[in-house]
Amino acid sequence: MATETSVEISDSALADEARPLAERLAGDKAASRLAAKDHTLWGPDAESEASIRLSWTTLHESSRPLLAEIDALRADLHSEGLDRIVLAGMGGSSLAPEVITATAGVPLTVLDTTDPGQVADALAGDLERTVLVVSSKSGTTVETDSHRRVFERAFSENGIDPVTRIIVVTDPGSPMQKAAEEAGYRKVFTADPDVGGRYSALTAFGLVPAGLAGADISALLDDAAAAFAALREDSESSPAVRLASALGAAHARGAEKVVFADTGSGIKGLPDWAEQLIAESTGKNGTGLLPVVTEDARAAGFADAGDDATTVAIGPADEAARISVDGPLGGQFLLWEFATALAGRLLGIDPFDQPDVEAAKKAARALLDGAGGGPAATPATVDGSIEVHPSGDWLSAGVGTVAEALRAFLATAPGGGYLSVQAYLDRLDDASAAVLRPELARRTGLQTTFGWGPRFLHSTGQYHKGGHQNGIFLQITGTAEEELEVPGRPYTLGELQRAQALGDGQVLAEHNRPVLRLHLNDRAAGLVELVKAVQSLHQDQAQEGEA
Repeated sequence: MATETSVEISDSALADEARPLAERLAGDKAASRLAAKDHTLWGPDAESEASIRLSWTTLHESSRPLLAEIDALRADLHSEGLDRIVLAGMGGSSLAPEVITATAGVPLTVLDTTDPGQVADALAGDLERTVLVVSSKSGTTVETDSHRRVFERAFSENGIDPVTRIIVVTDPGSPMQKAAEEAGYRKVFTADPDVGGRYSALTAFGLVPAGLAGADISALLDDAAAAFAALREDSESSPAVRLASALGAAHARGAEKVVFADTGSGIKGLPDWAEQLIAESTGKNGTGLLPVVTEDARAAGFADAGDDATTVAIGPADEAARISVDGPLGGQFLLWEFATALAGRLLGIDPFDQPDVEAAKKAARALLDGAGGGPAATPATVDGSIEVHPSGDWLSAGVGTVAEALRAFLATAPGGGYLSVQAYLDRLDDASAAVLRPELARRTGLQTTFGWGPRFLHSTGQYHKGGHQNGIFLQITGTAEEELEVPGRPYTLGELQRAQALGDGQVLAEHNRPVLRLHLNDRAAGLVELVKAVQSLHQDQAQEGEA
């Protein structure tokens, strides 16, 4: 792993186009003003939100007092034989801890799902050794509250006092803080409220679960502190200025997708974290940068990227990468945060609001008011284990197979558009669903993203509604083999999962975006059938070309 944070622009034309933007940022002293928490950088309309969202720039200093608290708590837990950490959190509350612990090679069970099977698997672990970290900035996140309720009951049913096993991370004054203190939970950490969720990697939201799991979070802050000196410089060579100007120049030339591949950085999963940061910060007002996470530098979408995309290597430079970003994890966190905020200035948007996130939540809540997570849906057709549910009128009557439905769906994609694959399944047991991203990207030529639902709703979901309106959306849902009640709530996890999928699909359809939902009545069999249908697309297209 590199010890210094650096940015290299290997595309000479892009470098030339980025230079005037870098000069502008340097001339405006944007980097140093950002480091000094200047909330006027994004214009008058953004000042109110920005004024309460800039404390992340100096977290490498302000988060230091947390380290001793976390170390002391970890020692106490270990003295009681409690060494299995389960994290219940969504978006910014789970993505950073997952990257930190995976990179450090320490175990952390992450629950950022409403899939009953995946939650049941976490419950099946050794509860005698388990501590649940409940992490929510707002203190009202429905998924996280559901996890807390489920685990609280499980602890009690196994003769364990839940209050000794639950640790809370939230903003001061949130409903969760009040409830946790009234319940007497073991420990309540309050994070800096002047940091938005997607910029919170180095707050208590990132550090508490990662530190309790055994990651070296002190080194993480050291790496961020080392990077800060260069990031705050008002120079065209500053890594943050270089990266922001390159992304801004690429967007100006029509490359609104940012395609990631790890090239040996030593960091595990950084693009998944950057995905939320970039998409939610920039995807609004009909503009923005869409992150596309690929498997490696030879993957479809990266190695064959077109003019609508900018390829970014995380790690050493690669011949297929137009930009390469290297450095230790703490430095990378801070670099991407600085660069994203500066890119927001270049794009003319407020990088700290998320005006379109609430729509899907409202739609899901409305569906939960009915039985079963919403009314029953009649499929347009059933092919083997798969039900076909299209939105709108783009699917012709008489379509009988999944392959035919996919062909019709893909034909709705505009030139330079993208395909979003959204799997409301078990991220562990149904992991094979992820093969759909490279398979579809290779066969369609579209930049293709893949997200686990509802996890992506707290990440790219903002871009889908607020960013460039050129996406088409493939939802994959599945019948669960088991169900889990949510204590104290009139719905099960499976019903919540269904309502989230249908609610988001409804909002996308209201934005006049094509949505195809494929429901797997048998998940294992349905995934095999779906992959075969996708693979047949290439054969069909080749036959059409020969004809």
